[in-house]
Amino acid sequence: MSLQSDINSLVKSVDLELYDTSIVNENEETIYRISVISTKINGEKRASVSLDAYVGLTHLLSPLLDVTPPVSGEYRLEVGSPGIERKISTINHFKMSIGEKVSILADEKQKYRGTLLKIEGLNIFLEIEDEEVEIKFNDVIKAKTYFEW
Repeated sequence: MSLQSDINSLVKSVDLELYDTSIVNENEETIYRISVISTKINGEKRASVSLDAYVGLTHLLSPLLDVTPPVSGEYRLEVGSPGIERKISTINHFKMSIGEKVSILADEKQKYRGTLLKIEGLNIFLEIEDEEVEIKFNDVIKAKTYFEW
């Protein structure tokens, strides 16, 4: 098994869903970030994750990462939320963002902003001003969720 699948298994074991992993360098420090979201839906929104759940998951992941480090050298582990406004880069990210407001830049520099309704295969469906718009995933140049005040 790969490190990614081992991490995914541990995340699922505490009833969370792995959103993304990344390695970033900030202030001359290497950080291994693991972003998770809740599997529970409250109404139309995904439930939030408690600080205790992040801490518990960190304690579960640390021994695994001690045995199979994600990077060579020293690093800091961060387990947290991908954020309310986050990058969407995979079809799975789109699936995890159903019901949220999304902004998409597609081929031909077309911009879309609306509520993500559903994903069917590689087709993304948004509701924009009471109309359903279909966008092919392969046409997406850049996408993110956004929060409307």
